[in-house]
Amino acid sequence: MTQQLRIGPHAVQPPVVLAPMAGITNAPFRTLCREFSGGQGLFVSEMITTRALVERNEKTMQLVHFDETEKPRSIQLYGVDPVTVGKAARMIADEDLADHIDLNFGCPVPKVTRKGGGSALPYKRPLLRAILHEAVGNAGGLPVTMKMRKGIDDDHLTYLDAGRIAVDEGITAIALHGRTAAQHYGGTADWDAIARLKEAVPEIPVLGNGDIWSADDAVRMMRETGCDGVVVGRGCLGRPWLFGDLVAALSPDGPKEFARPTLREVADVMVRHARLLGEWLDDEARGVIDFRKHVAWYTKGFSVGSEARKRLAVAGSLEELRTLLDGLDLDQEWPESADGPRGRTHSRNKVVLPEGWLDDPQECGVLAPDAELDTSGG
Repeated sequence: MTQQLRIGPHAVQPPVVLAPMAGITNAPFRTLCREFSGGQGLFVSEMITTRALVERNEKTMQLVHFDETEKPRSIQLYGVDPVTVGKAARMIADEDLADHIDLNFGCPVPKVTRKGGGSALPYKRPLLRAILHEAVGNAGGLPVTMKMRKGIDDDHLTYLDAGRIAVDEGITAIALHGRTAAQHYGGTADWDAIARLKEAVPEIPVLGNGDIWSADDAVRMMRETGCDGVVVGRGCLGRPWLFGDLVAALSPDGPKEFARPTLREVADVMVRHARLLGEWLDDEARGVIDFRKHVAWYTKGFSVGSEARKRLAVAGSLEELRTLLDGLDLDQEWPESADGPRGRTHSRNKVVLPEGWLDDPQECGVLAPDAELDTSGG
């Protein structure tokens, strides 16, 4: 199965994209995923807030650093003020910080939606249009894409209107997560919505996101929805080799054998991941500490034991991490229980929004001065 996906001048073949995930898709994790994919696909940075970028926040400037082997370089921007978004896009273009800009309208976390950002923002159609207009107009020819959800909840769906606005304003491609903000990461992704969006905006590529836990899921999504590519988030947590599977499944002449690593092979990837984080942070101990969040994902399904997992999750050095891993039964084969959903799976009953946000979708919306977050990475 093959399909040509173009993001502006960039060919993405096979059409596989790593979803931006706060605290996860930093340069070290992107390196791992890219290595397993053989350099194929598109790998997007963590969420970068436009205010923090324009103000040259130290942490943010580190997050927009790309390895020299990353081509094309993709930055995801979050912003709620059209002027600030425009300034950030202009800065990226003028200073050659990236080759592609993705805009975040999908984040469902309360600290974002309560300020009118993320998945809350497309409800205010004029505000969405203004942001897209400024981003595209200031990007200096760089392709600008957007990632969004179906809407706030089932009573306030926005994705079809947002798709038409995106086409009008020159957006290059749209990724749709088939959930509402209220669903958060719970329930089942609505792939039918992806198909409906594809029908509504035939002028530009539509990428599907949600419940892709395996390469077979990606093939099935593309077949059932007609989407032009897939965006993979939680499915690759603790499984960067999933991108190798995706390349194999979506390439016409690629091998159709998927990775089933032993615990020994998984342990080697874990140590490499932690080492890359330490090199990126210029501090081995900080790298191992940052890696701790990944331990449960990498070891899911293996017979490791709760005490061993706890010790791994408090390792303070690469040597300690390696020693603890070597103490496990590393000859274990890949367990079937490691397949399927991973990461957050809960829903929210109510989306936290600014007061009066749902009163009129045709109002631009008056946002608080602190709505423009001053830090990046979630």
